[in-house]
Amino acid sequence: MGAGTGHVPTGRPDGAGRPLEAAFAAELAAVRPELGDAFTEALPRARSAVLGRLWRALLYEPLPGVAGRDPAAGVVRLDDGRRLSGPPRLPHDLDRPEEALTIRSDGRPHTHPAGLLAAVALPGAAALTAEVDHSVASLALSLAGAAAPRRASMEPPGADEELAHVEQGVVDGHPYHPCCRSRPGFSVAEQLAYGPEHRPVVGVDLAVVPADRCRVVGEWPARLRDGDRLLLPVHPWQAAHVLPGLGEPPLRTGAIPARPLMSVRSFAPLAGGPHLKTALSMRLTSQVRDISAGSVADSAALSALLTRVVGPLDGSLRITRNLGAVSAIVDGAPSPDLAVLLRESPAEVARLGTGERVLPVAALAARPAAGGPPLIHTLLGSAGVSGVSGVSGACGACGDVAVDWLGAFARLLLPPLLRLLDRGVALAAHGQNLLVVLDAAARPRRFVYRDLADGRVSPARLGRLGFTPPPLGGRGVEDDPAVLRTKLYGDLLGSTLAALVAALGAGERGVEARLWAAVAGAAREAFTELPATARSHADRAALFGAEVRVKALTTMRLEGVAGERWMSLPNPLA
Repeated sequence: MGAGTGHVPTGRPDGAGRPLEAAFAAELAAVRPELGDAFTEALPRARSAVLGRLWRALLYEPLPGVAGRDPAAGVVRLDDGRRLSGPPRLPHDLDRPEEALTIRSDGRPHTHPAGLLAAVALPGAAALTAEVDHSVASLALSLAGAAAPRRASMEPPGADEELAHVEQGVVDGHPYHPCCRSRPGFSVAEQLAYGPEHRPVVGVDLAVVPADRCRVVGEWPARLRDGDRLLLPVHPWQAAHVLPGLGEPPLRTGAIPARPLMSVRSFAPLAGGPHLKTALSMRLTSQVRDISAGSVADSAALSALLTRVVGPLDGSLRITRNLGAVSAIVDGAPSPDLAVLLRESPAEVARLGTGERVLPVAALAARPAAGGPPLIHTLLGSAGVSGVSGVSGACGACGDVAVDWLGAFARLLLPPLLRLLDRGVALAAHGQNLLVVLDAAARPRRFVYRDLADGRVSPARLGRLGFTPPPLGGRGVEDDPAVLRTKLYGDLLGSTLAALVAALGAGERGVEARLWAAVAGAAREAFTELPATARSHADRAALFGAEVRVKALTTMRLEGVAGERWMSLPNPLA
């Protein structure tokens, strides 16, 4: 069965017996029957997790069909007069697996997000409803597969292997997106084969393409050349489903054994070396994950620019460089469906010392599939910090530990990010792009940033400070200060720090307020280190303004258009 072909039912309030979930179970019985019971047991948790993300959207996003809301009371009023009610939520609140979630529509209970969407009938919501339905079934499959026992290797892991292991532990995807696990192009068997949370080793294919039919940027290594032909790493799903429509270039199947990383389409080769960012022409959360011609064309110049701009900083932030990129020429133009980037491994860039480890910040707030607190609690507990192996807000001392840790995190992170903004570079510092180096006591030591194409670069700001930006094209070039601030602050406050506050505060509002205060104090300190210019004053005013602009994730999917949509939320630093 194609995993994206399930019929979306309407009006079943409790979500029981949904056809897509039954189709997943049937395919699972054929390919991995030993996971059947675990999949069934995981469905309530998956429904509740996705429903919680959808409920956050209904409480805060500018969705059509919503007339008003009161997040503090947990009430949403629809245009037709109906009333939705559920638990009050702050924007940063994360899923709480131990709490089953129910949302009521005029008193009628809903425990499945697709059922709620069908009942609410927001304008144009059919595609979003299908994706949410898929997100639930895929998340249940992820939880079942990730919790399955595995035989541990007797060999101590290298830094790159440990990084991949931690990335694969982020089972439930984006913490605030109801399409957090929607993979409508994958069958169940393909999810098990390629989903990072299932911890597979994937044989990445190599497409053999004549060099004169490729656009090459940067250095393309000799090991990926064969005479006058280039060998382009290709995701095996892409090779099976997309490449046939491009003329089926010759393939060397399974040529590079590699571990899939959090983004699904990026890989860490078992033999080491650069990570592979492959094209995957499938919608995951909000975007189709192909690689545009602009991303390839700008890759080397952008990498060189950021390396120069970041270089004079104090070493607390390091950049993973793009080493090489290739697009195959199809029908006279670079193809986004047959393209690849080679990127430095964050483990190499981090230059780890004794007892240090590097891991994506998103992993810190993630909970294990088998249950338990977020990873940051486990790390602090393993380092011998008393009282943080469970709920941090359960006692004053635990709150003190959380506040001290996040304060140290913010004091290390904010100065380089704000200095880069002042210089003209707004990084997309969300938890997948941003990695932290922790020492043996789980204290943050420095950061690594990857995926350069997500940020924005201001030629005007760079030029005023003596940097000569290379010619760049596409969406990465932006001189509007408001857009630059939104790019940095939206991901930083709306995702990275929000998830950490929720994970460390564990719903204790007093502790969470102290956590945000620690971030605000670190931001004030960081601005004192910047030149006192009109530019930096305006950046500071925006960071501490009454509202902060963050991505309207559900609205983006509901509208079904390319690009980003933003919304205003109360600023926790105000």
